[in-house]
Amino acid sequence: MSFAENLKQLRKENQLSQEELAEILDVSRQAVSKWEQGIGYPEVEKLLLLSSKLSISLDSLMATEITQEPHTEKQNVTGTITITSPFEHVIATCHKIVASGKMSGGKSSPQYALFGTSEGKEFFGGEPTTFLGWYANEKDISKEIMEIHDAIVNGIATYTLKYNVRTKKRLLGIKIESE
Repeated sequence: MSFAENLKQLRKENQLSQEELAEILDVSRQAVSKWEQGIGYPEVEKLLLLSSKLSISLDSLMATEITQEPHTEKQNVTGTITITSPFEHVIATCHKIVASGKMSGGKSSPQYALFGTSEGKEFFGGEPTTFLGWYANEKDISKEIMEIHDAIVNGIATYTLKYNVRTKKRLLGIKIESE
């Protein structure tokens, strides 16, 4: 499911109107409506608040399956791969890679997030999902996804993220750390 579908479903399950959710987040009802229509995304700070108030992990809230596959004979690749994310201190065995849509935020905030889903018992909200990393731009997350894809195609069992960025939680959200 997309972020918009996830948000709408979670809002309804929590028996909240768009106006009530908007009040909780200190935004307009129109902003919530746009998010649910898939027209835009909230700022990172609002995503963190949404995650907390709706009792759902950020990765589950933001996850949307990547539809941008390479246009080659390698489409419909299946398999698992163990991904190491050094900045997030995560090692996860994944059968699917999932990315967020573009998030709004300042120029020093990450624009995309990458998640891995693992096979296993489905739970409320979908497959077990692990947050893998933050990305500064679409180019970097796309390169990462292509390299993971190629590793699976070539039978490589492990992959270490290369293009994600180190971040730090700040009072007003998540910011990319300069090196």
